[in-house]
Amino acid sequence: MYCQECGKKPATLHFTKIINGEKTEFHICEGCAREKGEGIPGTPNSFSIHSLLSGLLDFEQLGAPGMGSMQQQPLRCEECGLTYAQFSKIGRFGCSNCYQAFSEKLDPLLKRVHSGTVHSGKIPKRSGNQIRCRKEIEQLRRDLQTRIEHEEFESAAQLRDQIRELERKMADL
Repeated sequence: MYCQECGKKPATLHFTKIINGEKTEFHICEGCAREKGEGIPGTPNSFSIHSLLSGLLDFEQLGAPGMGSMQQQPLRCEECGLTYAQFSKIGRFGCSNCYQAFSEKLDPLLKRVHSGTVHSGKIPKRSGNQIRCRKEIEQLRRDLQTRIEHEEFESAAQLRDQIRELERKMADL
């Protein structure tokens, strides 16, 4: 698929806009996105993705009401020295350690935006059997642990047998 703006380069950015139930899709190349200031095409004033992220991060900084009187040390990455306030303005981390340094602020944000903190993408049909099997085993183990905690030993034994069967199946793949 080629860029809808220039029609020359492959589209690498894909935006979906839904207004009043009407869905519009945009497919543009990275160059055209840069020219537009990394904004979302088709919106008035070309709203910047960085300002969206920054707005979400600022929302996290507001904190609970009445907490303004407490003086806190600014959250800072030990490795590169980037503060959380700087990160929220520029929308980019300074190093790979920033993920860990800002995790207490990022985890609630990611849960709100993505409904979780673990990426669960699509699984390829041809080569995805092992991945699907592993995920099913993980889920069964969590269920098994819950059943053991609730002292439901008969159903726990059934889950244990299912896990063993899936593990044998995975060994054959």
